[in-house]
Amino acid sequence: MNEKMFPVVVQAVAGEGYTVYAYMLDGTIRKVSVEELVKRGGVMEKLKDRDFFVNALTVMNDTVAWDLSGHFDPADCIDIDPFYVEECEVVSDPIEVA
Repeated sequence: MNEKMFPVVVQAVAGEGYTVYAYMLDGTIRKVSVEELVKRGGVMEKLKDRDFFVNALTVMNDTVAWDLSGHFDPADCIDIDPFYVEECEVVSDPIEVA
């Protein structure tokens, strides 16, 4: 049986604007734009603050997340559906390109 693996993010790095580079367990790097999510407001409103966007960015719940409390509590974060992340564009490592 060849079942598809659940997507797992192992590292997240902030890019320009509302972009995150998600380093996946399968070895790919996904360029994730959360601009449209931020524009919708609601819980994503907090991501408009660039300092928060960059400094609270982490990996929790095996996906791209922002730590709300500063305690790395997986129940107190904004996280992105890992299947959404998996559908994003595969890119070269932006750190190696720089």
